[in-house]
Amino acid sequence: MSSRGLPAPTTLAHLVTDEPTARAIADGMSELFEPEEIATAAFEIASLEAGLRGASTAPVKTAPAKTAPVKTAPAKQGREGAMGTLHPDETGPWRLELHFAFEPDEDDIRAMVAGFSSEETAEKLVFEPIAAKDWVASALEGLKPVTAGRFVVHGAHDRGAVRIGQIGIEIEAALAFGTGHHGTTRGCLEHITALLKRRLPQRIVDIGTGTGVLAIGLAKALNQPVLGGEIDPDSVAIARENARLNGLGDRLKVHRAAGLQHPALRRSNHYDLILANILARPLRGISRQVALAAGPGCELILSGLLPGDVAGVLSAYRQQGFALVAKRQIEDWVSLTLKRGGQGPRPR
Repeated sequence: MSSRGLPAPTTLAHLVTDEPTARAIADGMSELFEPEEIATAAFEIASLEAGLRGASTAPVKTAPAKTAPVKTAPAKQGREGAMGTLHPDETGPWRLELHFAFEPDEDDIRAMVAGFSSEETAEKLVFEPIAAKDWVASALEGLKPVTAGRFVVHGAHDRGAVRIGQIGIEIEAALAFGTGHHGTTRGCLEHITALLKRRLPQRIVDIGTGTGVLAIGLAKALNQPVLGGEIDPDSVAIARENARLNGLGDRLKVHRAAGLQHPALRRSNHYDLILANILARPLRGISRQVALAAGPGCELILSGLLPGDVAGVLSAYRQQGFALVAKRQIEDWVSLTLKRGGQGPRPR
């Protein structure tokens, strides 16, 4: 339970439609309102049911569309869309959800939705009040702890699931994605486990740290400081709270930053381990930034990739002097470990 308390009562508008319509409405509505006024979600119904069977109908991985795309494990191989998001099935049923932080005028909202779809679609919108309830906490109660390598990601109700020799990562049931159930997170934790058998890195940064799962795991495993950067202010607050819950004190410091663009994170030829569990396009975009910050022999753990993304991401980082060490695939998500040899070439 968050120290910030339950969220305020809200209004939910939802409908079932096809994927292009759901995404068009979600994207359009997010442009008309500020992030603190509305959170939008568009997801394939089959995927949600497979991942959260028995949970509430409210989506667990909901984030304002202006801040971070929602990572939902696909039910089957799909295709990549804008910003690396996955489009599993264009013809299957999709659910659109609009979460308002205020009581909206239904006629006004229907008119806006019709502008991004049709009047017939807008008429299908169902409005309902949502009580002051922590939906994610409720959903997590039905999710089992996740074991990945040496690590066990769990909620407060499953602290007893961590066995001797395992490293527990307790994640608060808060409104941000990153519970460890996603294939990208599990893949990264398995890469970390393999890396720690070979070496003990000392200068570590986690780019796009989210709820802090990876950074918390490393800080606990190594008993040393880890830095994190995250562009979304809500996730920064949640990661800091999760660090507190895990008893890390000053061993995890999370800063609001895009990539490494914060004075506390921006280092030259410094880090010996850099993690980035984001998406393919931003991973390619920060390749030079990462290379400038990487020290000799630095290793990278990269994730958030579909199989079709791997070649492009590898090409971007090979140009910066990194070579592939290991590749893992969980569900439809791929994660990589890369390493710089010697001093490496000058970043291009």
